[in-house]
Amino acid sequence: MVKRRSSLGFLGLFGRSGDLRQLDDALRKADLHPALVPEGVKLTIVNLMNDRWPDEPPADAYSSVAQLCGYCVAGPDVFEQANGREPTLAVERRIEAALEAGDSFDAQIVLMTLHAKLINPEVVERYELSAE
Repeated sequence: MVKRRSSLGFLGLFGRSGDLRQLDDALRKADLHPALVPEGVKLTIVNLMNDRWPDEPPADAYSSVAQLCGYCVAGPDVFEQANGREPTLAVERRIEAALEAGDSFDAQIVLMTLHAKLINPEVVERYELSAE
């Protein structure tokens, strides 16, 4: 099995890897402009995805990750305005499940947005998150 490799590109000569392009597209669809997410955070996300799905992620994986990340960054109100009530409730259930589980893929994504100081203060307050 060959491990997927993520690449940011170099001086415009080498393109971004497919996984980063897919993540950027999914972030846009979740109404979070990719430029608002630092490249290091996006690399961390795709590396977490590579760890979880060593071969290839499922078809909806990028969308799912982007929605969770989008909710954490934008906050519940902005996310709901852009994505609707049902996706918002789904993400909120995922966050609650991640907090209960402690160490899960979703928990890692939420924690990463917290450590990167990207997380919306309302999300931090609502779920009583801390980086201790």
